[in-house]
Amino acid sequence: MNMNPDLEKLVRLHRTETELKHTDAELTEIPKKRHAIEERLARDRSHLDAARAALDASQKARKLNEAAVQDLETKRSKYKGQLMEVKTNKEYTAMLHEIEGVERDIKAREDVILEEMEKAEGLAAGVKREETDFKAVEAEAKQAQAELDAATARLQANAERLRGERDVVAASIPQDVRELYARVARQRGSGVAEAREGMCQACHVRMRVQIWVEVRKNEQLFQCESCSRIYFYEPPPPTVVAEP
Repeated sequence: MNMNPDLEKLVRLHRTETELKHTDAELTEIPKKRHAIEERLARDRSHLDAARAALDASQKARKLNEAAVQDLETKRSKYKGQLMEVKTNKEYTAMLHEIEGVERDIKAREDVILEEMEKAEGLAAGVKREETDFKAVEAEAKQAQAELDAATARLQANAERLRGERDVVAASIPQDVRELYARVARQRGSGVAEAREGMCQACHVRMRVQIWVEVRKNEQLFQCESCSRIYFYEPPPPTVVAEP
């Protein structure tokens, strides 16, 4: 079936513009996908940073207590040296109390040091797990970013091709027909609509029988009485009958 040349161009223009819209929509989604990848990477990095910070805090706490033990041991040695110099039982007893107090502090600090050492072992294992997990996520992120780069290049090239095709087709359509199409497209989102089974497939309003007969010929431009889109008709593919 031969289609009116202007109608054929309008359909081609419509399909090109529709594909271009889809392509532009996919391009719009690319930054969102990049952001999602970066968010996941940042989230996993924060887990790793937190694990490292916890290990670092435990190691610092152990070192502080070790330094405190050294100071206390120095103080104990000093007290023991002074113990030999006291002259009365009262002074001797008081000095023993001082030494006992220092030794209690040393014991408490050493207990904390042991706790921090045990804690650090678990934290170090946690850091290794987080580092392994982060490396995997980082590798996935790099792969995903590379795929998005490739998709962006492909979509941009396709969009450029479609814009060129759209401009060429639009320029070949008579001005009055092109303006009619553009006006309807601005109002309805699309300038043409397929007619099928006597109905506009865009607004789903049934057309009059005599209009349906003419529309099926594709010889003239007919507009939907409801949505004003320009009709086009595509005959169904021929039925293939299997040979017996």
